[in-house]
Amino acid sequence: MDLLDVHRGAMSWRRLRVLIQHLPPESATWTALRNAAPEEVLAEQANNGDPEKDRWSKAEHLLAAAVDRIARVEYVLICANTDKKARRPDPPEPICRPGARPPRPKAALTDAGADVLFNLINGGAA
Repeated sequence: MDLLDVHRGAMSWRRLRVLIQHLPPESATWTALRNAAPEEVLAEQANNGDPEKDRWSKAEHLLAAAVDRIARVEYVLICANTDKKARRPDPPEPICRPGARPPRPKAALTDAGADVLFNLINGGAA
C-alpha cells in the first residue's frame, strides 16, 4: 500500500497518521522526522523529558547510560587507588545525548564575587 492508495481511498489519511504514530521510535520514518526537526524543537523535547522524540532509540539511551556508569566506576576505582598526595583525574564527562544541552561549566569565584560573599557572611547587605 502506498500514498496513491491513500489518495484513491483505499486507506484514510487518519489511518495513515495512526500507523505512522505507532511506529517504534527507532524506525526509519521517526528517525527521518527527528533528523529534520529544528534544534529548538529538540531542545524543547529534551527539557520536557520526552526521549521517544529524541534522535536515539531507547536501546541507544540505555547503552549510553551503561557506558556513563562504567566510566564513573572506573573513575572511582582510580581515585580509590591513587595516592592521597597525587593529582586525581578529572571526573568523566557523560556521553552527549541528542537534543540535550551540554553541561554548564562550573562558575569560578571572582574577586568581586568573593567580596560580595564576604560582605554577606559578615552581615553586610548586597
